[in-house]
Amino acid sequence: MSWTKLPKGEFTGIDWAKPGATNGFDPYLVWAEADNFSGYGNKRPKWLPIAIELKSSTTVQQLIAAASPKWLHVPPAYTSRAAPKGLRFCTARVRPAFFKQLQPGGSLHALVLRLELGLPAAEYADDSAVNPPANPPVHSSGPTWQAETQAEGLLSGKVLALIDDSLALAHANFLHQGKARTRYFWRQDAQGKGRTPQSMGYGHELTAADINAAMQANSYNGLVDESAVYVALGLSTLGSKMPRREHFFHALDTSVSHGTHVMDLAAGPRTLLSQVANLPPTFDAPPSWAKADDDASRAALIAVQLDYDTVRDTSGGSMNVHVLDGLMYVLSRCADDAKVTANISFGTLAGPHDGTLLLEAAMDELIGLLQGRLQIALAAGNSYQLRTHANVTLLKNEHVALHWRVLPDDSTQSFVELWIEEDRDGLEITIAPPGRAALPPLKFGESRMWTGGGKQPLCALIYPETVATGRRGTCALLAVAPTFSFDDKTATAPSGVWQITLTNTGKKVVTVDAYVERDDVVIGTRGGARQSHFEDAWYDTSGNPDSFVDHPDNPSLIRRSGSFNSIATGNKTVSVGGTRITGPRWAHYSPQKPDPDAGRAQRPGVIRIPDAQAFSDENPPTLGVNAAGTRSGAAVRLMGTSDASPQEARRILNGM
Repeated sequence: MSWTKLPKGEFTGIDWAKPGATNGFDPYLVWAEADNFSGYGNKRPKWLPIAIELKSSTTVQQLIAAASPKWLHVPPAYTSRAAPKGLRFCTARVRPAFFKQLQPGGSLHALVLRLELGLPAAEYADDSAVNPPANPPVHSSGPTWQAETQAEGLLSGKVLALIDDSLALAHANFLHQGKARTRYFWRQDAQGKGRTPQSMGYGHELTAADINAAMQANSYNGLVDESAVYVALGLSTLGSKMPRREHFFHALDTSVSHGTHVMDLAAGPRTLLSQVANLPPTFDAPPSWAKADDDASRAALIAVQLDYDTVRDTSGGSMNVHVLDGLMYVLSRCADDAKVTANISFGTLAGPHDGTLLLEAAMDELIGLLQGRLQIALAAGNSYQLRTHANVTLLKNEHVALHWRVLPDDSTQSFVELWIEEDRDGLEITIAPPGRAALPPLKFGESRMWTGGGKQPLCALIYPETVATGRRGTCALLAVAPTFSFDDKTATAPSGVWQITLTNTGKKVVTVDAYVERDDVVIGTRGGARQSHFEDAWYDTSGNPDSFVDHPDNPSLIRRSGSFNSIATGNKTVSVGGTRITGPRWAHYSPQKPDPDAGRAQRPGVIRIPDAQAFSDENPPTLGVNAAGTRSGAAVRLMGTSDASPQEARRILNGM
């Protein structure tokens, strides 16, 4: 058993095997080049989507001026009047020459602080990413596509923004006197109909006028045929004519969609009992079916439907790019006096969890620069019982073994991130694949891949001294290939228990957090993902009443505390946990406050408790809360902190 050196990147041109080559980069970029982008469709991109943080006092305009449009394209929204002065974050599509200019002596070396990889899939990786197709012509039989912001104008006052998926725009709960409250809608993939917004350069935009025209054209005897509306608007997951997209998607049950459910809790015609009833101030009341009379039920809506590659890839491969673009799109449709509350009920599991993830830092900066004009609520996550987090503190010469169960029949890649606190360079990491002898230990700053005797990597351990995905300490990424594939050309890794042995050879005590990345299947997809997890004989899975929280005297390394949405730990955003109406206060899947394991050692700055809470379950046997189904008049029950976050967003907007 032996490691193999990392290759030279065909896209970046970086020889990742050279000492120090991986330092400061996103380890997922290193892995993507090591396995030739097989996790992104086995196709080398022409343009690579990335998210960028610039160095202090550097502007996006300076970045563009130092580059060439032949190899860098930044969406115009980041240099428009919508971008607050001093913004140091942006997304971009780049060609290989970009990475050459990042090197010492290059035109970008003094400007770019760090960058993270976005998902290089579909149209965002080819030439259409920077040369958007011509806008579609007007058809007399369909909606009239309006010029950018001309028909609706820039929105003022209170605005509620939803960044989600499968948003039912024609639902009666999102209409006012029969007209759409959704003033702007941006679908980020290439499947919809509408005008490509010039401010972003990709996807398709609809205005309220477009939605109203589609409803009028598909109304019969005063009733709107909502399925026909969604077909006319190209919203295939909501309409009745739903073409399958590759082999990953099937038609959604017309009664349920995540985005519609979330939007109803945030902005639908229902109020919160705690706002109208004489209840104790500490009592968080559930949503009521009573008619709403609050600002949220009247506010203008902006909806961003995430690209389906982003939705399907629950590991968050492109969430940084598409969420940040979504926020900038929202701001580009608002006037300077608008007060925007945005809800994001999406997230991932792995990351630094200390607010220094690039997307978190970008959201914090936007909130700070806009000085009260933007607030963002995020779900705190549903992974509390999933065994995806382990925590250990090692004295000098101590070692410990983590056991990571990678499941069979998983057609997606699996990842573990090992986050190590600053100024700790003595941690050695040893990997033993299932049924194999251990590979040689790797030291601080060393990175290798294992091919199992073949040509393609079955796994890689990327262990740089610093990373782009966090600002405190470093992250060692263990990436494992799929355990199953219908394609006999795809390398598959062994399923079973991967043993990760951590040994502290340094003089200082070191604390390590291990996070398994999210890898499940979301509503409306069948992508072949199977969630991996840690195993430990001490971990309590009995289901007894006291088994759903950590106990300080339990020696298990697997800790529920610290399981948290990795994009929701920023300093200025609001993370929202889920509670129950009756029974034990906290939903079992939600992070809790106060932290039951607060005395355990942790890395500096790590966030383990939510900023706020709202109901996400009725009681132990009746999980979830009711909200709108995909069609008008339908009510469905979904569970998770995705229910809690929009309720908090509603409270925030009403109080602005």
